[in-house]
Amino acid sequence: MKRLDHARILMYSHDTMGLGHLTRCRTIASALIRRYKGLFVLIITGSPVAGSFNFPARVDFIKIPSVIKLYNGDYTSMHEHIDLHETLEIRMGIIRHTAEIFKPDMLIVDKVPLGLKGELEETLHMLKNRGCSLVLGLRDVMDSPERLEEEWAPNNVLGQMESIYDRLWIYGTREFWHPLKGLDVSPALDSKISYTGFLKRQLVTKSLPSQHSFTNPYVLATVGGGGDGETLINQILKAYEVDNTIPYPALLVLGPFMKTSDRDMIHDRAQALENVEVIDFENNMSQLMTGAIGVVAMGGYNTFCDILSYDKRAIIVPRTHPRLEQLIRATRAQELGLVSTLHPEQADDPHVMAEALRQLPLQPLPSEMDQPGLLDGLETIADDVGDTFSTKKKPQFSVVETGS
Repeated sequence: MKRLDHARILMYSHDTMGLGHLTRCRTIASALIRRYKGLFVLIITGSPVAGSFNFPARVDFIKIPSVIKLYNGDYTSMHEHIDLHETLEIRMGIIRHTAEIFKPDMLIVDKVPLGLKGELEETLHMLKNRGCSLVLGLRDVMDSPERLEEEWAPNNVLGQMESIYDRLWIYGTREFWHPLKGLDVSPALDSKISYTGFLKRQLVTKSLPSQHSFTNPYVLATVGGGGDGETLINQILKAYEVDNTIPYPALLVLGPFMKTSDRDMIHDRAQALENVEVIDFENNMSQLMTGAIGVVAMGGYNTFCDILSYDKRAIIVPRTHPRLEQLIRATRAQELGLVSTLHPEQADDPHVMAEALRQLPLQPLPSEMDQPGLLDGLETIADDVGDTFSTKKKPQFSVVETGS
């Protein structure tokens, strides 16, 4: 372990009704404090379930008011008595005052370059003037170029990324995808980009309490936060209802944001099937992943990292609205032999889904594909952080080896 005495990193995760952004920030923060003694990481998050997760020592979070992302891509306040404008004003104030008091040496922004509805822009300029290192982290796939251009062009987001940020980390590999593909990226902005590799999860080293009763193995179905996961869970249920010869039982994890009516319907149907079990929410998927013969998922970034980290065969049924992110990721992953993919219309046929589940254990493992550096993300990020702090003039930022 190395030492970064009194170093402070602030992370921003805008969050709506999913788990992906907060999970990514927690994963990176945990890796950094494992590498560097004396480092403290504070995460600003809008996740309504942030308190349901464990944070290691020297990592903490500040909760800002939550917003909801609607199916059409718009946002609204989570609370009916506070409109979106008021919510954003509150969020902006908390973000700005936190940055002023915390005085971070580095800010790591997750995915949204200027923050939700531009709420981070003032803080970015303030921290830049103070000499804070500014890093934007982008997942491997953002969306189609047309959709990104539509969202970003009115506010010249690419130009602001070039002028504001010191570094752009892409949480994937160059061979997999370029999240800004098809956009007019200037040479100056391109020179700031580095590919880290995907973010490897810590493997389970001891048994943890389990909510489920299946003995291994089983097919694990996970839909992340679950807000739009009912369709996939329904497709899997229909497959088990029409075909009792699927060789492995299914363990369905619904997520904290699934509607109560959908959740109740799923529980009722699963009770009629001996080989299907349902868990409402699991804040540590590692043990469930370890026991699975394979995974069925929608293909969000963090679930994809889980699949690669735990080396699991997988069927991806990507969401196609309001973003094409999951479809692009699933298509490319299948091209590289890392997963198999079903389009949502194919998965609607229970016999097609049943056959895919039957074939799942016969797929090659992701590790059998030749993809150098695929899971190097956390090591690359930690190295980059160490290099950044070693060039700062404050003497306490010297990166030195210490005992383990």
